[in-house]
Amino acid sequence: MTDYEGRNTVLAAGFAQVPKGTTLYEVYTLVGCVLIIDVDDDVIVDAAFTFVMEKTSDYLAHLLRGRSIANGVGDITKLIQERFLVPGQGAVLQSIRAAIDRYHEMRKQ
Repeated sequence: MTDYEGRNTVLAAGFAQVPKGTTLYEVYTLVGCVLIIDVDDDVIVDAAFTFVMEKTSDYLAHLLRGRSIANGVGDITKLIQERFLVPGQGAVLQSIRAAIDRYHEMRKQ
């Protein structure tokens, strides 16, 4: 059983180009972010990322779980900038923003 079974959730994805010259670029040219969001309270219940090392995706998911996106990505951006110190950080942030923007666009419909 997952943490989101029985909850009103959607899956939103976002992608961003990875900067040339980084190790990640040698394997992937894009970074993908998948967020599972509880629609009733605008909270991320799970996340996954396309990375070479699973631990990286696990750590990012850990940082995002339980975070509210009701007021945008400001708090998440600050958290990632402080705690995810890797080349390609900007691409990760852009992929998260893209997924959250897609979610908010869906909510407006």
